[in-house]
Amino acid sequence: MKLQTDLLSQAAAQARGLAIDAVHQCSSGHLGLPLGAAEIGAVLFGHTLVHHPAEPRWLNRDRFVLSAGHGSMFLYAWLHLSGYDLSLDDLKHFRALHSKTPGHPEFGETPGVECTTGPLGQGIGNAVGLAVSGQMAAARFNTAEQVIFDHHVICLAGDGCMQEGVAMEACAFAGHQGLDNLILIYDANDVTLDAMADKTQSENTAARFKAIGWDVQTLTDGHDLAAIEKSLRKAKRAKTGRPQLIIARTIIGKGIPEVQGTAKGHGESGAKFADAARLGLGLPAEHFSVSPAVRGYFAAHQRRLKRAHAKWRRTYEAWRTANPDQAALLDSRHDRPTAADLLAKIPAFAPEAKLATRAAGQAILQPVAAALPLFITGSADLFGSTLNYLAAEKDFDRTHHTGRNLRYGIREHGMAAINNGLAYDGIFRTSCATFLVFADYSRPSMRLAALAKLPVIYHYTHDSVGVGEDGPTHQPVETVSGLRVIPNLDVIRPADPEETAGAYAAALARSDGPTLLALTRQAVPMLNDIPVATRREGVAQGGYVAVAETAPLTCILLSCGSELQWAIAAAKTLGPGTRVVSMPSFFRFDRQSQAYRDTVLPPSCRRRVAIEAGVTALWHKYVGWEGKVVGIDRFGLSAPGPIVMQELGITVEALVAAAGSV
Repeated sequence: MKLQTDLLSQAAAQARGLAIDAVHQCSSGHLGLPLGAAEIGAVLFGHTLVHHPAEPRWLNRDRFVLSAGHGSMFLYAWLHLSGYDLSLDDLKHFRALHSKTPGHPEFGETPGVECTTGPLGQGIGNAVGLAVSGQMAAARFNTAEQVIFDHHVICLAGDGCMQEGVAMEACAFAGHQGLDNLILIYDANDVTLDAMADKTQSENTAARFKAIGWDVQTLTDGHDLAAIEKSLRKAKRAKTGRPQLIIARTIIGKGIPEVQGTAKGHGESGAKFADAARLGLGLPAEHFSVSPAVRGYFAAHQRRLKRAHAKWRRTYEAWRTANPDQAALLDSRHDRPTAADLLAKIPAFAPEAKLATRAAGQAILQPVAAALPLFITGSADLFGSTLNYLAAEKDFDRTHHTGRNLRYGIREHGMAAINNGLAYDGIFRTSCATFLVFADYSRPSMRLAALAKLPVIYHYTHDSVGVGEDGPTHQPVETVSGLRVIPNLDVIRPADPEETAGAYAAALARSDGPTLLALTRQAVPMLNDIPVATRREGVAQGGYVAVAETAPLTCILLSCGSELQWAIAAAKTLGPGTRVVSMPSFFRFDRQSQAYRDTVLPPSCRRRVAIEAGVTALWHKYVGWEGKVVGIDRFGLSAPGPIVMQELGITVEALVAAAGSV
């Protein structure tokens, strides 16, 4: 279709007007990008993007990610004009309570929003994950006769995104893997929030991206509709085996002369000039107005998109008929196996076994991967230590897109953001791995996974001072508790291989948020005092009675992870009135009914002591302030793990003494 520059130019001006009106009305928001990138939006949503507003999650749509999420009115305006279920009234309620137009785009809140973005650089990482998902899906499901996946992922980012480390980690991965279905548009307006960009950057972006394996185009005028369309067409048609970067030189806040091209144009400073700006843009006095001509253009474009979607649908139905097994596999992306179904596929461990829970995880993952063909895993250069490699599968790389093992390199934050992108796409069930202490590198992405309710699994190992000789830099004494306070992130610290099986089953059965498995480096014994079924099934409850008292209840010992063995040993010394409670997951336990929690921790028994090789504060929620916690409120030591545990007081003797003093 020929580019209709006159109508798209009008659409760009009116999209600017919608952004000005919305920000002016609520006296809050960011005008810089919606105004500066308006022509980019016009070409994308009015010409280039393959999408279907009536079916926002269409499998073969182009995925558009606004990494610079502060410019959310850019996305809302174009989604509205394109015909998504986003009304003018929704735009008028920009940033209002319970509106469909929150301050930053949020996945699941607004039709057409692919990812929760806002923290800068995250959207670039998400876009890389979406591109990986697209490559994997194409390799698994396309046939010579029917191509059902051939979409692109297009991400719009600004200087702030490009400065963030997470973005560059993800971009390096994308270049190395040759993700040629990925297009990154850099809205290069030479401005950051505080000042002109030359105060903080002087790099040659084009040279940098070429060096890491990208093709690069530079638009000297990012407001030239024809030039934008040409660059996007070239990027989409490129068959170079490299991702595409378009550097678009734009004027931030364009359309408000008082602030455009300056740092003041970034936020809402220009909103006070709304009336004059509307006049200068040739817009009518009425706010939130869209002309009949622009409405008509997008209505006609919707019909074109509908025809393209219908053509794809015919191909898709023919593919389903010809490939029923593959169709069933693709449909299974919506399924969530039950924990019971998964546990049935995981063989029981030998009662005499003594192995690390990371090694148990390795054994568990193999039958799980066989049962769930769309499950994938990855590691930040630590497969040999985290032990989450799928032995029957190959690596994902530029020559083998069906591989289910992703090697992320030493890029923990980029890995976590990429996993979010894979999860947003919803085709594959994703997991990733590193040492637990490096969760701090991936924490911002983990927080967003929890916020967006993404079912990502984190297989994080070396979970305590039991790491030993590597010393305090690698001993995560505070990390587990730090992760336990993130809303909607289930942290599970299993005590032995059977609890680890239960932990994986619980994580994979979850559909409304991420789960972190904190696994040991050191070997732990099988806790044969507890029945196998109790260990496996109890994890899903978050906490359960591991060893019941055989006399009137006088004391409760609580623990998790490798320290549960010490609680069981201490109970034998303390006598038959002692109960041992395994607490592998605080949030899961808190979600249980009050009646269940009271059966595990009877309110009548206040003599409670917890033991964990980590900071103590959170345990007081369960032991009360009358109870005691045996833990480590300091950093660790460099020595063999058992010696470190002994030196820091994580022992049976310390637990017995604490119980005797309560």
